[in-house]
This record gives sequence, C-alpha cells and structure tokens, in this order.
Amino acid sequence: MRKIHNKPVSSIPQSKEELELAINSIFDKLMADYRTIPVELTRERNVEGNIKGTQVSVCDTVAYLIGWGKLVLKWHRLKAQGLPVEFPESGFKWNQLGLLAEHFHEQYADWKYEALLKELESTVNELLSLISSLSNYDLYETTWYDKWTLGRMIQFNTSSPMKNMRSKVRRFKKNKGLL
Repeated sequence: MRKIHNKPVSSIPQSKEELELAINSIFDKLMADYRTIPVELTRERNVEGNIKGTQVSVCDTVAYLIGWGKLVLKWHRLKAQGLPVEFPESGFKWNQLGLLAEHFHEQYADWKYEALLKELESTVNELLSLISSLSNYDLYETTWYDKWTLGRMIQFNTSSPMKNMRSKVRRFKKNKGLL
C-alpha cells in the first residue's frame, strides 16, 4: 500500500488527491513507453485487443484511452448542464464495450501516431483540470451515476484502463525486443 502524507492508500483512489496521483503516475509511465515505440511499428496489429482473441495496434490503444477520456468529459459537461447522458455512449450499452472500443479505433484510424499522443496528453490534462476544479465532496462523497461517485467513474475510465493498456503495450514492446 502506498502512503500519502503518512496515510495508507488503497490501490483504488478514495480521494481527489489519490485520484490525481493515480492518473499522473500511470500516465507518465505509459507515455514513456509510448514514446519509445518506433512509429513504423505503431500500426501493427500485435497488441491484445479488448475483445477476446483480437489484436489491435499501438495506435488503437491510444485511441481507446482518448475515447474514454473524452467520454468522461462529455458525461460531466452534459450532467453539469442538466442534460441527459446516455451511458456509456449514444448507441452503445454497457454490455457492448468491445464494440465501443472498435468505434474509438475507427474514430482515430487516420491520425498519425504523434498526433494521437498529443491528443491523449491534451485529454488527460483536461481531465486533471476537471478534477482540480472539483471538491473532494463532488468527487467522492456523493453518488454521481447509479451507485458510483464521479471520482470512481473517472478512475474506471482513466487510470484503470491506462494500467491495463500499459501492460499490453509493454508486452508488445517485449515481443519486439524494445524493453
């Protein structure tokens, strides 16, 4: 267990401070991994996909993270305006997350690798700004969607998938002799 200011911290963020730390720490490691992959390898479909038995590209993993980050920002913007939100996204149900992942891949299929990395960085910065603008109460002390707090919804769709993608990207790098 990590400690923040001498308090034990679980692996699941329980506060605004822990959420910011969770995102920042995994994001920095993930970006370091992404930046060491030669661009000519980034469209090879040799990374474990989100649908069992599928292979995606490194670019697809970046698109996936951008897609979820932008969804979180969209959810918050709509709810803040008092507008209805279709979770997880219009046209998709929670049991169709593999199809939603493919949608994200298609959405960014024509983007260059460097542009994808910049977009991911921009999206994560927007998410961190959002978190910074909210109180711990807003993030962790009130239900936001179904039984979940906003902080938990952000974590489900940022630091958790970043950790998952980092392990897949590192496996890809190991198989390519890049580690």
